[in-house]
Amino acid sequence: MHLPRFTKALCASAVAFLTLATPALAARCGGDFNSFIASMSAEAASAGISQAVISQAFGGITQDAAVLSFDRRQRYTFNKSFEQYVSTRVGSGRINTGRAMLQRNAALLSRIEAQYGVPRQILVAIWGLETDFGKGDMGKLPVIRTLATLAHDCRRTELFQGELLAALKIVQRGDLPLRDLIGAFAGEIGQTQFLPSSYIKYGVDFDGDGHVDLRHSVPDVLASTANLLHTNGFKMGAPYGEGSANFEAMHEWNHATIYRKTIAYFADQLMGR
Repeated sequence: MHLPRFTKALCASAVAFLTLATPALAARCGGDFNSFIASMSAEAASAGISQAVISQAFGGITQDAAVLSFDRRQRYTFNKSFEQYVSTRVGSGRINTGRAMLQRNAALLSRIEAQYGVPRQILVAIWGLETDFGKGDMGKLPVIRTLATLAHDCRRTELFQGELLAALKIVQRGDLPLRDLIGAFAGEIGQTQFLPSSYIKYGVDFDGDGHVDLRHSVPDVLASTANLLHTNGFKMGAPYGEGSANFEAMHEWNHATIYRKTIAYFADQLMGR
């Protein structure tokens, strides 16, 4: 499941709305961090992660105080009106760039539409809102360190223990090397900001290179985003505005109504509606 991302200042706060099906993990949160990492190492080994990946990922790892500070500053409310919010996210510059991206990637988007049944304007709108079409901020934090820090914290330890194991699986599969597993303040990765569990669940190797690369491969990014929406019921050719079935299908992408309304509005602007 993708982490809802309202703004850079609010992206981590929305973890509170997630309901991931994480296993009952054995590592005890709090207490000595090194002991916690030792327990997570055992969990990772039980989940089939190689000792080489575990040692590489956890060797010398420390907590990130800035991640905890950021996480604790978050408010779990969204207090802007739709009009206020959309005015800060969908301007003429972003619309024009989005239309250029529609043209530049027309053949790719046609293939994705045919396979997944998600219209191109929705995919490009999400892409633009999340990271300015891959040119904006994808985060600069080591994902393993970020998730280990949040998993050790006892507030949502099961959620983040599950995400930590998923991040290790990304490395194990060879999708991204550890040095390139960089993300935002809650571990979101890539051009449309997938949590590691969503990366594993919905990621698609659409460029055929044998890896799911959501940081560098535009085909993988857009097809994986389409796969998430398709899997959760999005239907080609049907309305996607508030109150529609497709609007509800986007709930898996982002739980906030205001954000989904912004996706729909941006998509319509891209098509000149």
